[in-house]
Amino acid sequence: MQIHRKAYIAVLSFAQSQDYTIMPDRTKIVLEFPVRSSATMLYNFLSTPSGLSEWFCDDVNSRGDKFTFMWGDSEEVAYLVRKKQSQFIQYKWDHDETDEKFSFEFRIEIDELTGDGLLLVTDHVEPEEEQEMRLLWQSQITTLLRTIGS
Repeated sequence: MQIHRKAYIAVLSFAQSQDYTIMPDRTKIVLEFPVRSSATMLYNFLSTPSGLSEWFCDDVNSRGDKFTFMWGDSEEVAYLVRKKQSQFIQYKWDHDETDEKFSFEFRIEIDELTGDGLLLVTDHVEPEEEQEMRLLWQSQITTLLRTIGS
């Protein structure tokens, strides 16, 4: 198991062990990553259990809109909120009790003239965890880009 996955598990496990409810005063972060891949291929890695298990976690099970993400002995449940094929997908963690419509989002933008792609990751994080979560997403997306050969 890679170190960034362990950090992600540690953050989620701490929240659950403290009976921690994510506060409504979270900070919205948006990270942009250049991508050399078709929108369809990238979307499959962001939206399917087999694609997500290649880079985001050890394994994923899904039933309808419920996704169970597994890291070692730890499991986290998220629900698919909204999606549009090859454009975006939004998930909300089961333990996220805020009024936010989603916990995290992947959005794909392709420049029609150049064909250049951009993956935007939006997350809502605790202010004191912002830097750690930015680093975590950068590590995770680096793994994704390596996996798809981008």
